[in-house]
Amino acid sequence: MATRLISSGVGIVIGVLVMIFSDTIVLNLAIALICVGMLHELFHAEGCDRYKTFVYMCYTLVALIPILLYQKFSYLQLIFPVCMVFVFLIFATYIFKHKELNLDRLIFMIGCCGFVSFPMCCMIFIKNLDAQLGTIYMVIALCSAWLADSGAYFVGTFCGKHKLCPEISPKKTVEGFIGGLISNGILLCVFVLVYSKFFAPTDLTVNYVSTFIMGIITGAIGTVGDLTASLIKRQCNIKDFGKIMPGHGGILDRFDSVLFVVPFVFLYLNYIGIFSR
Repeated sequence: MATRLISSGVGIVIGVLVMIFSDTIVLNLAIALICVGMLHELFHAEGCDRYKTFVYMCYTLVALIPILLYQKFSYLQLIFPVCMVFVFLIFATYIFKHKELNLDRLIFMIGCCGFVSFPMCCMIFIKNLDAQLGTIYMVIALCSAWLADSGAYFVGTFCGKHKLCPEISPKKTVEGFIGGLISNGILLCVFVLVYSKFFAPTDLTVNYVSTFIMGIITGAIGTVGDLTASLIKRQCNIKDFGKIMPGHGGILDRFDSVLFVVPFVFLYLNYIGIFSR
């Protein structure tokens, strides 16, 4: 437990520093590193990390995309052409190295690039939604992914009786799942309440009903992400994706629900919203 708490503390400090400097390229570099880290863990879990040429090409692609999204570069229009060029180069290389790996492995590696880079880049899109609220939007997106898991753990520990998906995650219960959804909505409302009272611009109004609904939905989406990661680990016969975060596992063990929640939060904030002026 002590190791887990220390690891969490270090992660929080790093996260706060990234948020403080989120108006600079630090945010984009941090997301690039996270994408490369998660991609490495997926490749290692599936045994694809031995295909060095393709691995490094994939690393380069997922690292380059967040950097191209840096506002001062304004290279958003280059994202699609860059992706197409890399896919072309990967398949051109495969022509000469087709004996090294099967096509299904290659498609898996390319798919993983999109699986980790697109959702994480949505964090940058969330940041750019509003000049004043962009940073707090990112914090809300992360809280939407992580708070439900904590609520589900405590409710499931004391009230859990019916297994949710015993073959995939034996410890998850239906009661914990429901408790996680409700607690996620409530905690998000409390968070935005504190923010609006002490830190937000004076002309900001909070829609608590919309916030609660977003918390319920993201809690469900995050659970799907968590179960998906658990299923991958079971099929790959591993306990954790990595060891970079002692007590927690790998980067993907912490960001599995984030990958599913963040794109939805971007769409929700963009089209529905929880704040108004």
